[in-house]
Amino acid sequence: MGELKDILHELEASVGSLSGEPAPLDGGITNRNFRVRLGGEDYVLRLPGKDTELLGIDRDAERIANAAAAEIAIAPDVIASAPQFLLTRFIECDSLGAEQVAERVEEIAAALSAFHESGVLLPTSFSVPLLLGEYARIVAARGGTLPRGYARAVLAAAQVHEALGAFDERPCHNDLLPSNLIAECSGGRTMIVDWEYAGMGDPRFDLGNLAVNNGFDEAAERRLLGAYGGGAASDRELAGLRLMRVLSDAREGAWGAVQGVASELDFDFAAYADEHFERLDATVASDDFQEWLAAARG
Repeated sequence: MGELKDILHELEASVGSLSGEPAPLDGGITNRNFRVRLGGEDYVLRLPGKDTELLGIDRDAERIANAAAAEIAIAPDVIASAPQFLLTRFIECDSLGAEQVAERVEEIAAALSAFHESGVLLPTSFSVPLLLGEYARIVAARGGTLPRGYARAVLAAAQVHEALGAFDERPCHNDLLPSNLIAECSGGRTMIVDWEYAGMGDPRFDLGNLAVNNGFDEAAERRLLGAYGGGAASDRELAGLRLMRVLSDAREGAWGAVQGVASELDFDFAAYADEHFERLDATVASDDFQEWLAAARG
């Protein structure tokens, strides 16, 4: 814990004196997070996990995205940052389960639209097909074995990418798990946290990623698309959303494969990868997948 002590000592000079002991925050499977009290205020201190740069994380992009999101009131303020840490304001909040996320879909859609249209430029890009290739090289270089669903995920990602076609690159969050969405206790506003995978990419990925990670049914999907686009969703838009759900599973499964050879955290990354690849396999094997590809092509 020497690193933590050194960082806190550095922060005391700029933020304020430390009160009490740092309290570990549960829930993360990439980094170490602590609640700390400095200068009479509570903050969240994030220390990057081992080799997280292998996951495609750009810490400058994380800081810039988090700060930009805070400016439009959809994320906690960034107080201080360095390659070794990120300090953000602590928000008294309630965690959201998938059901609660679905209930707030219109608010979340508005938040994502505001960020996508914010005009902030991030110093990294986000592309699932490119990530899959890079992740496979990392696993091989570290002596690991790719899960049996990996090759099919690569093929499916290429099919989705081709069917969806060109897009306007926008700043995106790219990791909309339920644990990355919180509700303020005071006013109940929904906020988005954990911006470490932020990058310039296809804004439609955020919608599909949100939908699949929170188990949206068709009604919730249509509400999401309607709130985001300002009108009833077309069949083509709905097909695109469902293809992005497939792309999200490809990314999550590959992420689990890399973490299995890189992370020191006590977590079953192999099971995580298998869960997402198995869901992808079932979806791609269905007749629906081909229908979505055709609809997305128009």
